[in-house]
Amino acid sequence: MWIESTLALRFLRQGRAQTLLILIGIAVGVAVIVFVVALIAGLQDNVIDRTLGTQAHIRVEAPEELNRIAPAPPGTLQLVLEDRRAQTLRPINNWQQVRDVLDGLPGISAVSPIVSGPAFGRRGDAVESVALIGMDLPRYLQVIPLQENMVDGRLQVGSGNAVIGRQLARDLGLRTGGKLRLDAGDGRAAIVNVAGIFELGVRELDARYVYLDLKQAQSLLDLPGGITVIDVTVDELFAADRMAARIAGLTGLRAESWMQTNAQLMNALSSQSISTNMISFFVAISVAFGIASVLAVSVSQRTREIGILRAIGTRRRQMLRVFLVQGAVLGLLGSTIGALAGWSLVAVFNNLGPGLFEVGMPPALIPSAMALATVAGVIAAAVPASRAARMDPVEAIRHG
Repeated sequence: MWIESTLALRFLRQGRAQTLLILIGIAVGVAVIVFVVALIAGLQDNVIDRTLGTQAHIRVEAPEELNRIAPAPPGTLQLVLEDRRAQTLRPINNWQQVRDVLDGLPGISAVSPIVSGPAFGRRGDAVESVALIGMDLPRYLQVIPLQENMVDGRLQVGSGNAVIGRQLARDLGLRTGGKLRLDAGDGRAAIVNVAGIFELGVRELDARYVYLDLKQAQSLLDLPGGITVIDVTVDELFAADRMAARIAGLTGLRAESWMQTNAQLMNALSSQSISTNMISFFVAISVAFGIASVLAVSVSQRTREIGILRAIGTRRRQMLRVFLVQGAVLGLLGSTIGALAGWSLVAVFNNLGPGLFEVGMPPALIPSAMALATVAGVIAAAVPASRAARMDPVEAIRHG
């Protein structure tokens, strides 16, 4: 293999201009792959972080209420036209046992029981429809990092304190320390102190959410000791669907993953991934054609040299390896330069870009891009290498 490597490097040095051009082409292709893949991966991570910053990976709720229809007598054809049953606020039965079961399941990182329901928020003559969220604060913060979204005051619920969204505070003219009246209907009302104001970045949530402690929300919603939802986070983000199905099977409850809730987002992410793979594929194809064309020209230019080498005893297998080594060297060297260039582009984007999101470098991206270019180089070298190996020494020397 030493002879083949020596000849391959010698041929590359003799055609410096061609070698330089193809190295630049490979480097540009690999740099494009590295930068585009890193950029799209960073964009996807940012979108997912923003989406899951306001919701759990899995929401576990009581099963839907269904209409009950008496069966028809035997031999009777029964035609039924029914409306879907209206869904009332339903607690989860034996939720403490369900919580404990979920706490012990492998793959689940946090479990947070909450009670939620509608109410009206009043301040003077101003009235807004709100969503009451009663929670066990330490558990809830493991699911939703609410403390990171506080813009005023402190995150404190219980003892008559509540935390409200920034848009709701604007709509009702409230600020930290103000009083908010909550009316859940049927005479259930309470006046709470606004201890803090948050901003989740989703207007609908910032305009409606009111966070209370679990007991006060249960009292307002007439669910003493009950909860309506169990929020769950999982270790593997994209395994949420499988975990939701497992939870539903174990508990008999309705479990919905973030992937089901955000179906359009998942379609967009899948489309982005497909487009990234297509870009990488076509760049690799262009790199392969470039290497193949350069080596084909090299074979034509060195017909006489190849004939002499064959005549003095160089075997076909050795000639084949000479050009395969050239392809591998071109792919490896060009991809190394391109990987460094792509990494530099990512660094420039992070330091001088608009600052919308941080582009990370996936650990396997650079090795994968380099491997792709190197393999493409070897495959591309196969045709000219095979042609060189098949040359008849006499004909090659005569026509070289």
